[in-house]
Amino acid sequence: MLKWILTLVIAIFVLGIVVPHVARFIRLGRLPGDIAFRFRGRTYYLPFATTIILSVLLLVVSRLV
Repeated sequence: MLKWILTLVIAIFVLGIVVPHVARFIRLGRLPGDIAFRFRGRTYYLPFATTIILSVLLLVVSRLV
């Protein structure tokens, strides 16, 4: 059990470092279907299309493994 928790923490840490750099090249969060709006001086993002694409990608990867 401890190995799984440690593996999960390390994976989340690595993904937290890698994903912003990869997303800059792939342009995630700026797809057609992602909504961005300003309200009272703040910008809010609702990444609907990005969420669907990432969910399908994870589903395919999990089915292959």
